[in-house]
Amino acid sequence: MGNCKSSSRALLGKAHVVPDAEWRMQDFGKTHVPDLEWRIHDFSSLLETGAKSATSATFHCSGYNWHLQVIPMHKETGSETPYVALHLMTSQERMVPGHTVHVVFELSIYNHSKGMYCGCKAGCNFDFKNAHSKENCLIPLQELLNSSAFLVDDNCVFAVEILKIDASSPKKKAVVLQKKATTVQNLFVQRKGFVKGTYTWTMNNFLELDLKYFVRSPTFEAGGQKWYIGMYPRGDLYSTDCLSLYLYLDAWDELRLESKKVVVMTLSILDQKNGKHLTVTSGLWVFTGGHGLGWADFLRLSQLKDPSGGYVVGSSCIVKLDVYLMA
Repeated sequence: MGNCKSSSRALLGKAHVVPDAEWRMQDFGKTHVPDLEWRIHDFSSLLETGAKSATSATFHCSGYNWHLQVIPMHKETGSETPYVALHLMTSQERMVPGHTVHVVFELSIYNHSKGMYCGCKAGCNFDFKNAHSKENCLIPLQELLNSSAFLVDDNCVFAVEILKIDASSPKKKAVVLQKKATTVQNLFVQRKGFVKGTYTWTMNNFLELDLKYFVRSPTFEAGGQKWYIGMYPRGDLYSTDCLSLYLYLDAWDELRLESKKVVVMTLSILDQKNGKHLTVTSGLWVFTGGHGLGWADFLRLSQLKDPSGGYVVGSSCIVKLDVYLMA
């Protein structure tokens, strides 16, 4: 599509190959005490939304902000079997060039029959450009749907425990793993409960805005909340020669904890000449504000400014947002 999707402010990101006949989960027993327990209610409704992924709200561990992401229909190259896969994500606010965080963690799903978590152990080096671990396939989707151990009343529980954090940075500060009580989050998915909002941001002075580091759209309303689109015309700190584009919640500090927004969004830059619009869609996110949701590497600057394309015509550039919010 001409875009270069890698990381984001609230990150949206090759995968861990698991042969069809070799998927395995180990029983973690009572030693597995999750940092996050994420209960997804109405799992079948999540599948019906068509969302490629679902991402938890932020949870905190040892000075870093984390997310757990579930990919309900993950397929490896050469495999026709969809798996339920998980990966761990970090927010990039604390990441600077030269800062690497090596994390060892356990990803799991709760087995109600055994009364314990089952899953796999993994590790990842998070840094300035990499905010995602590899996808770790836990269980074939059909196995999950047919199971009375992992899926009870159409609900399932995913979890992550962070076992070790080693940080390497110019300041070389040691990270002490601080174990706290498990953070419990709930995601209620209602297929018919989504409200659609649409907003078009027309910039007739883009060549002037292109000289700025950050520009924002006018505030608009969708789903009973005020939002704006933020653009870094020459890319933000996390991009690689790309335009960066995000959706922000306005006045997020006023958003009550119980009012988290569940969001699926599509951002587009319109091709005004050829009609070949560049469109990128997120998975389902539990959005609490405080950061943008989008892509640091949305579109290469060379493609954005290519005169044969229609992304910038004269000084005109048009960005369109389609957002679905759970009511």
